[in-house]
Amino acid sequence: MRRARSRIGSRQLAYRATVLALIATVAVVGCSTDQDAGPVPSPTGSSIAASTPVAPVNGTEEPSAEVPELEVEVVAEGLEHGWDIGFLPDGGVLVTERPGRIAYLSSTEPGAEVREVDVDLRGVFARGEGGLLGMVVHPDFATSREFTVCMNYQENGRPVDIRLVTFALSEDNTSAEHVRDLLTGIPTGNGRHSGCRPTIGADGVLVVGTGDVANGTNPQDLTSLAGKVLRLDLRTGEPAPDNPFIDAADERQRYVVSYGHRNIQGVAIRPGSGEIYTAEHGPSVDDEVNRIVFGGNYGWDPSQGGTVGGYDESVPMTDLERFPDAVRAEWSTGGPTEAISGAAFLEGEQWGALDGALAVTALKGSKLIVLILEAEGDDEDDEHVGEVDGGVIDVLYPEVLSERYGRLRAARLGPDGALYVTTSNGDDDRLLRVTPAG
Repeated sequence: MRRARSRIGSRQLAYRATVLALIATVAVVGCSTDQDAGPVPSPTGSSIAASTPVAPVNGTEEPSAEVPELEVEVVAEGLEHGWDIGFLPDGGVLVTERPGRIAYLSSTEPGAEVREVDVDLRGVFARGEGGLLGMVVHPDFATSREFTVCMNYQENGRPVDIRLVTFALSEDNTSAEHVRDLLTGIPTGNGRHSGCRPTIGADGVLVVGTGDVANGTNPQDLTSLAGKVLRLDLRTGEPAPDNPFIDAADERQRYVVSYGHRNIQGVAIRPGSGEIYTAEHGPSVDDEVNRIVFGGNYGWDPSQGGTVGGYDESVPMTDLERFPDAVRAEWSTGGPTEAISGAAFLEGEQWGALDGALAVTALKGSKLIVLILEAEGDDEDDEHVGEVDGGVIDVLYPEVLSERYGRLRAARLGPDGALYVTTSNGDDDRLLRVTPAG
């Protein structure tokens, strides 16, 4: 694994002093547009990355755990821009495909059978970065058979909005029927910056990250659902009662948890704390991983307070001059960007020193990025003293997933504890299973 330096406090300096064989080289590539072409994926097969010792946070000389070797298996092929992954109680898998299809995979094992679910998705507006996007399988799926997807929606060829739509899968997994439009009215456009990633929070509430659809005023407009983190009831579609703007006069503002975002592509819930982390596209610099603060402004404002027309991408991702109290990113790519996408926390003893790490996929960067976070109580001497622990102290780039499979989009932890990743090359895309070797 390659390793890159990130911000650290004095206690983390002791941590870093005992890490063996550090190499701080990072591959860099061009602009972060989701549609940029990626490298051709490698041939089908499994690969192993070398293990790297990791020292304990307490600063002792002996490493307390090792970064495990990682093995990658191809579960299925023949997909097209797999956007999200949902696991079913029978061991099957649903994968949304951006052009407007849902695939059912018979298992999470290599060689799984793939077939298209018969479902009416004629309303999907698949253009540019838009189409059929994120998905969650409902916690009560065993009885309800329900799952919810994000989509760019059109009528008569005209884009209307981005919406969350709930379907029910048939008992034989061959078809699905529309149940309800859970949330409508998320602004849309020509498909650009159409990020829409739903995730179930630790409290059972639906958390959704959205893009700003390349409209300069959306991120700072609290009455717009674009460029935001939203929380809502998975059954009724009503805003969560503890949202920070729940008493706002405007109904849309009641959904908002945080604002000032550019294009959220990944949402993950940290085990134990229930904190929301997001992965977000920057312009030519500064893709961001953010820890969400309720009511927080994350500082993206391409309208410069409404003083410029159009969409000025020269402004900082987190504009501290315009918004001194904006929430700083926990980690940023700097420049150029990687076009980071899906995000999932690794969990379980089998992950060794990666237990609790945040895995983030990259589209343009064609790699997996693993962020090692501070554990509870690690941050006493850090520059962010007084904040909740959880900052990034180390960054790893597993070679086994670096530029071997092309563009990587979705990242979800499966019920078996493995990490599942989709490719998004547009031609014979794959579902990958990533596990610690041995």
